[in-house]
Amino acid sequence: MSETLFTTARLAARELLPEDAPFYMELLNDADFKRYIGDRGVRTLELALQHLEARVFSSYDAHGFGMWHISRRSDNRAVGIAGLVKRDFLDEVDLGYALLPAARGLGYATEAGQGVMDYARDHFSLRRLAAIISLDNNASVRVLERLGFQRQGEVSFPDGGDRCDYYLAELTGLS
Repeated sequence: MSETLFTTARLAARELLPEDAPFYMELLNDADFKRYIGDRGVRTLELALQHLEARVFSSYDAHGFGMWHISRRSDNRAVGIAGLVKRDFLDEVDLGYALLPAARGLGYATEAGQGVMDYARDHFSLRRLAAIISLDNNASVRVLERLGFQRQGEVSFPDGGDRCDYYLAELTGLS
């Protein structure tokens, strides 16, 4: 078990581990994850572990941060992932999050997002965070607005991928 990075009133965050591959595969194959974030083609536990190694664990090594496992403190049940992503085409580090269907609509995304923002400021001395979301992801718009993000316009992935809404938030003054 990896150590807890931060806690909120109801949630705890830690680094993802190889044994999280079943949970990770479930999350990546959720219909809303595929719709709003993208289909990663992860259909087996072996591919889930490879994806964790290539995308998540490599980010921990390169940047000291990445996407983290988010669970309920009350029963340690996984609710999703949230964390920080460094994208070459963005000037600022990016806040990311995704929840399992059963965890949506309960305020967990906002709570986990605030925890990530506080951790980014306190442990990485970041002063601003970006966030990019699919143009039609209204639930994420509401989460970002509650977290103090402001829409800056649109951005496209450099590979010619989809256009996304681009948001920024200042981390100074957070509690």
